[in-house]
Amino acid sequence: MLKIAVCDDSPLFLELAIKFINKWSEERQFPVSISSYNNGDDLLAANAEERMDIIFLDIIMPLLNGMDTARELRQTDKAVKIIFLTSSPEFALESYEVKAQGYVLKPIVYEQLKDTLDECAHTITDEPAHIVLKTSFGYQKLYLHDIEYAEAQNKKVVFHLCTGDTLEASEPLHSFESRFTEDNRFFKCHRSYLVYLQNVDHFTTTQITMKSGRSIPIARGYAKAFKEAYFAQMFRD
Repeated sequence: MLKIAVCDDSPLFLELAIKFINKWSEERQFPVSISSYNNGDDLLAANAEERMDIIFLDIIMPLLNGMDTARELRQTDKAVKIIFLTSSPEFALESYEVKAQGYVLKPIVYEQLKDTLDECAHTITDEPAHIVLKTSFGYQKLYLHDIEYAEAQNKKVVFHLCTGDTLEASEPLHSFESRFTEDNRFFKCHRSYLVYLQNVDHFTTTQITMKSGRSIPIARGYAKAFKEAYFAQMFRD
């Protein structure tokens, strides 16, 4: 389900945008969850609590305008797709600064909004499998194939990446266990580790060596299940 927010200080435009998004959802059989806001501050607060996939954002608003709202969004969320609502295309160049997906001209025409949503949905569904992590720097997208393993450290999780870099998520390991299953090529080999099977180089009954050369332990009693999961994903691939 796509989580979509619309932020506009005009009740008329809010109502019309929501109507068109629902129409697109029905036509495409693509479920959506829509929330609406009439100012940038409320939108920022809401996205900090539960991030959106797509945000339609009016540029001309009192107090915190749309462009400044987008700048603040980008400080904590690199992944959300921002689409500006504007009566003039003069802001098109400025929109590149905040890596906006594009803009929809007012008055809103359904065909333009439909094309924009089609493009967003296409890029989201065609992207490699990924997860959006809540880090100390804000929300960050992480592709699953870039992960070697995830390691629990106190109430946080450190993701060890193929590049040698690490990324720390402000969540406990169990919060990822339901999202990272064998279908995603992940396996819990130890109470503190989730390993990405496709980046395993070789293993013994007690230890897994990743393609980078880093090693992690296999807990007692997990060796047989790990071996079965590893070869199952090899045959599936």
